[in-house]
Formats: sequence, C-alpha cells, structure tokens
Amino acid sequence: MPHKDGPAYHPVVCTVSLGAPLCLDIYITKEDGTRESAPSHRIFQEPRSLLITTNALYNDYMHGIADVNKEIDLSSTTVANWGMLRSTSELASGQLLRETRTSLTYRDVIKTTSLSKFGMFGKR
Repeated sequence: MPHKDGPAYHPVVCTVSLGAPLCLDIYITKEDGTRESAPSHRIFQEPRSLLITTNALYNDYMHGIADVNKEIDLSSTTVANWGMLRSTSELASGQLLRETRTSLTYRDVIKTTSLSKFGMFGKR
C-alpha cells in the first residue's frame, strides 16, 4: 500500500534489494494528504541495487509496491531510472514476472522511547 515513512525517521531511507527485481511506484501527495491514483514515477530496483530516498522524494511523495504478479509496460518512457539500469535485455518485451525479493531497509530513527515505560519490560 502506498505510504510515507513518516517523521519518526531522519528524512533519508536506504534500501538494498536482493533476489528478484521489481518496480517501486512513486505517487504525488495531494494537499489533503491523499495521493493521485496512478504513480507519477516508477523506479526499477535491480538485484543487488541500492536506492536512497531523501529530500522531496522522501517528504512529498508516497511510495509503494503494486500487488501484481507481473511488471508490465517497462520502457525508457515509463521507468525513471531506465538509463541507469545494468541491462535492459531481459526487459525487451516490456514485461517481467515477479519472483521472490528481499529488501534490507535502513532508517535513522530520530527519537526512541524507552521500553521500560511500558511496565512489562525491565521488571523481573
């Protein structure tokens, strides 16, 4: 589901993608806090790639991964980072079946709460 990561984190997120590739959809956030229905951008995340989200992309846009079995309409006009991809030969048909992907997401938490405040933690 498209979302923003929120103010609890420093406005930067680093994601390492492992396994199969997929597209991350980027949505414009309207003034009322809702999002546009269609993504404004798509970022193709290759295996062993690093995506750093910061500044306006972190603060002003929502991001999400569509619940689909196949990536479609993949081309230089629909994928924002097409020119940065290692190889586009497997994408020549404009489609790619989804397979298992693992992502490692790194965030810098600005403020944390002590678990001892919840009572059940820290007591023996």
